[in-house]
Amino acid sequence: MAKKIEIYGTLSCNKCVNVREFLDQKNIEYIDYLIDLMPLEKDEMIRRSGLKYYPQIFINDEYVGGEEELMMMDIDSLK
Repeated sequence: MAKKIEIYGTLSCNKCVNVREFLDQKNIEYIDYLIDLMPLEKDEMIRRSGLKYYPQIFINDEYVGGEEELMMMDIDSLK
């Protein structure tokens, strides 16, 4: 069963770009909430994570952290 991966970030944030490129290279699907295009999502991100910086990543509705935490995860567990 595929995991539901959600990313809150911006178009210009280097860590956000790294996360998207990483998942794209691994052919892992994700939902991308681009705060610069959908500013109301920022409030939802803060409500869910308690943090105001990017990226914030959720897997199956559980908060996992940002870029560093995602990169440390087992890739097969994301598929």
